[in-house]
Amino acid sequence: MATLDMQLMRYINLLDRAANVKTNKCFVHNNAIFFAVSDKDISRAIGPAAVNIRRMQEQLGKRVRIIKKSDGVEDIKRFIEDIVTPVKVKAVEIKDNCVIITAGNSQNKAVLIGRNRRRYEELKKVIQDYYNMDLKIV
Repeated sequence: MATLDMQLMRYINLLDRAANVKTNKCFVHNNAIFFAVSDKDISRAIGPAAVNIRRMQEQLGKRVRIIKKSDGVEDIKRFIEDIVTPVKVKAVEIKDNCVIITAGNSQNKAVLIGRNRRRYEELKKVIQDYYNMDLKIV
């Protein structure tokens, strides 16, 4: 389970006030704030015509994304694809307690890793916090 710092707790409280949706999964990746909410709360979190998202983005000055909360390791492929969208990954495998993402081509791999490996380190931390696994991008 991920540890929440004060900033992430403020983000979670903002989502609760803006959309009346409770979650305990929030993280930052690629300068965007992600909220993982249950399947039944996604539409309420987004709001009619995405008004809740826009309001939070204006207050925070960052992009806000709402994704479906992962139910377990079997949902890891969809969870990773939701995070790295619009980049298309070729495959996601789990071997020896390690998540292996096959990028497909060198451009997708470069986008997933990011400048100075920043995006890779952010995604690695998310995978470590929520699944307690390591990350490898090939």
